[in-house]
Amino acid sequence: MALERRRKRVGSLIKEEISRFIIEDVQDQSQGLITVTRVDVAADLKSARIYLSVFGDGDKQTLLSLLEKRSGFIRNFLATRIQLKYNPQLIFLLDPVPDYEEKLDRLIDEMARKDESKSD
Repeated sequence: MALERRRKRVGSLIKEEISRFIIEDVQDQSQGLITVTRVDVAADLKSARIYLSVFGDGDKQTLLSLLEKRSGFIRNFLATRIQLKYNPQLIFLLDPVPDYEEKLDRLIDEMARKDESKSD
């Protein structure tokens, strides 16, 4: 129970600091809005999966490759901001949830339009 609480707390700290880093350093270089949606920290606290969503015209794959190239710098940035025994390896991923939500919204809209056309 305490380990799970610690994982969530470390994930929250990492999310906050990486969000700050993205706003200050990465956001200016890309087009679109970049958001850190969640951070999943491994049980041993040695790795963290950072899920991102990109809204706008920004190229998602270019953004991921930029973050992967700068992951060492980002890890050093985290080490200066968060005092942890292990500085976690960072794995950047696109969060699939916004795409699923958009698809569901489109399906719901289609169903609503079909129901309206049937009742007319």
